[in-house]
Amino acid sequence: MSVRVRYAPSPTGSLHVGSARTVLFNWLFARHHGGAFVLRIEDTDQSRSTNAFAQRQQEILHWLGLEWDEGPGIGGPHAPYNQMARLPLYANALQRLKEAGAVYPCYCSPEELAARREQSRRAGRAPRYDGRCRDLTSAERRAFESEGRRPAWRLRLPDDGETVVHDLVRGDVTFAHAILDDFVLVRSDGLPVYNFVVAVDDAAMEITHVLRGDDHLANTPKQLFVYRALGVVPPAFAHLPSVLATDRSRLSKRHGPVSIEDYREQGLLPEAILNYCALLGWSPGDGREVMSLHEMVEAFSLDRVGKAGSVYDVDKLRWMNGQHLHQLDPTELLRRVEPWLRADGLLKHIGGDEGPAPEAVLALVQERVETLADLPEAIRYFYVRPSVFDPAGVRRHFQPSAAPLLRAAAGRILALEPFSEHSLEVAYRALAEELSVKAAVLIHPTRLALTGRTVGPSLFALASLLGRQECVARVFDAAERIESGAFSM
Repeated sequence: MSVRVRYAPSPTGSLHVGSARTVLFNWLFARHHGGAFVLRIEDTDQSRSTNAFAQRQQEILHWLGLEWDEGPGIGGPHAPYNQMARLPLYANALQRLKEAGAVYPCYCSPEELAARREQSRRAGRAPRYDGRCRDLTSAERRAFESEGRRPAWRLRLPDDGETVVHDLVRGDVTFAHAILDDFVLVRSDGLPVYNFVVAVDDAAMEITHVLRGDDHLANTPKQLFVYRALGVVPPAFAHLPSVLATDRSRLSKRHGPVSIEDYREQGLLPEAILNYCALLGWSPGDGREVMSLHEMVEAFSLDRVGKAGSVYDVDKLRWMNGQHLHQLDPTELLRRVEPWLRADGLLKHIGGDEGPAPEAVLALVQERVETLADLPEAIRYFYVRPSVFDPAGVRRHFQPSAAPLLRAAAGRILALEPFSEHSLEVAYRALAEELSVKAAVLIHPTRLALTGRTVGPSLFALASLLGRQECVARVFDAAERIESGAFSM
């Protein structure tokens, strides 16, 4: 049978790092085996589910490049792909279970169930359903219904024995039936619950492998009971290790931004996020860290997924982003950074007849930044003359003695032919020898005059992009301001 996997989010919030890792592993597994990746929206929790969240999650998946083969927006042979639109399917499945005697009505109210759970806890017992409605007579059922009680429907489980989950990551995991109870399939309001609908849908959609977080492991024996009651073969299961915070607790919002939308707004690249998420519990086995999506597809296998939780490190994510950003073609980088340039107000200064070509500027600075959001500030001085100068640099490099050096440098730049990165460096080092100073004594104040900063890319490379006239104007201006005392601290 061809591999078929699914990602089935509840539209109750934004896509976070742990969920992104789960959807990525499913997508990689499907692509590696030439199978199908299905997106299914599990929206039966009507108190929390919203269409807005569903749309936002799908938009983020598109942005990440994790396209689905079947699901919302494109349809498929097992449509519809929203659970609330599949209620007749669940009703039919419940009817089959009724006819087989596999389920029974439960008339216990939520308040009664809560009170009994509390009694069990106080007595030191596991808070299981006590089976009170399991063997009601017809007369007892009619009596409850005459009170206006609407039943939930519970699946009848064996009292003893055990169920073994054959997990592709963890190996065999055994669950004693004594710790399970007759769980609800359909609530008294008529809405089906997760462990019922997920099994019905996975069977109907011919899902062959279920890859999901290990927080779902406890649900798996219950779903196996549903498959058995319906007489269908269950999929293979693989429960992925937890994504942990640095304190080894399960990663959550209290540890800071964990939403993929947050990281997109911070200027992280989708390929970097996917690359980092892939390494949360998986390794290609050859020491590689920076990989393309294609390389991950080629290398992915479940036998290299670990059991232990993986610690999420935002600094490592930013480093990973820098690695991918450094590899981008400058033209592509310009396309991606445009929203940040526009928001910063810098875009209006770029692309006209004046100023250096933005692709050349980005090529010069891209290895010095980690995110798209860093780039506007990194290239600002190429298009806007600095009005603020690094205070420590001013104290160190704009002493009165720097003014004649800057005037000499400006004169040399003005007469330089040809004007290029190489000729600028040769001229500066020759001028330093003539003035009997170290080259750094010329280079540092010039950099500060041109950029307002003390660090950055090669002075001669950035000066060649700024152009002769702009360099001369900025260097002369700095010399005049030093002489006038404008930089006095």
